[in-house]
Amino acid sequence: MHWPGPVGYTPNPLAGAVIASAIDVHKVLGPGLLESVYQRCLAYELTLRCVPFLQQVPLPINYKGLPTDCGYRLDLLVDGAVIVEIKCVDRLAPIHSAQLLTYLKLSGTPQGLLINFNVPRLIDGVRSIVL
Repeated sequence: MHWPGPVGYTPNPLAGAVIASAIDVHKVLGPGLLESVYQRCLAYELTLRCVPFLQQVPLPINYKGLPTDCGYRLDLLVDGAVIVEIKCVDRLAPIHSAQLLTYLKLSGTPQGLLINFNVPRLIDGVRSIVL
């Protein structure tokens, strides 16, 4: 049985579409490739499903009125509402979640997905963060 989430939790259909797309990509490619390959294939899969997204979205930082372009980029921004960060690591570390949480706060985006493609079963490499 699938756990439905915390009390009052409402699944985000956009996040569901991203996860389903990522699972399809992982089924075809498996683990062990570069992040850029998974990003390109996930973008293609989202296009096939008519899910709107942008790739490599610049994330400027504004510190007390001082605009700073540090070169941070979001891997994918899905319909302006879900940030997707793609990883290919042995296992997700706390720093990966911290990075995504910071991206959510800086951009004002309500939800983020951290997807590690370097796992035998993709669902084991998916983390969701909601502000």
